Amino acid sequence: MSLDPRELLPLPPHDSHVLLALLEAPRHAYGLARAVDEDNGDVRLEIGSLYRILARLTAQGVIEDFDPPPDAGGHEARRRYYRITPFGRDVATAEADRLTTMLRLARRRHLLPSKGSR
Repeated sequence: MSLDPRELLPLPPHDSHVLLALLEAPRHAYGLARAVDEDNGDVRLEIGSLYRILARLTAQGVIEDFDPPPDAGGHEARRRYYRITPFGRDVATAEADRLTTMLRLARRRHLLPSKGSR
């Protein structure tokens, strides 16, 4: 596992969306896919690629899987749930900082309008 969150940057867009959804609440894979779709209709997480993303982020220590809540019943009791780790929060923060810097540079180079001139 990497100790410096910046070593994982830049994050692929799908990874960023997964982390943003997990910052809101722990979720199972289907719940993650729905949350990402609701947050940004331009990004779709296909279940096959989502499981590869979840496996990679888990191996990197960015997220962790855990057993369903004790009160989960039926289908919910068979799902794997995922949550962001403290390291994952650091990675998400580093990515947000990186993107903020990029936006600042784009505004400075007149690629995007400055904040006050909308």
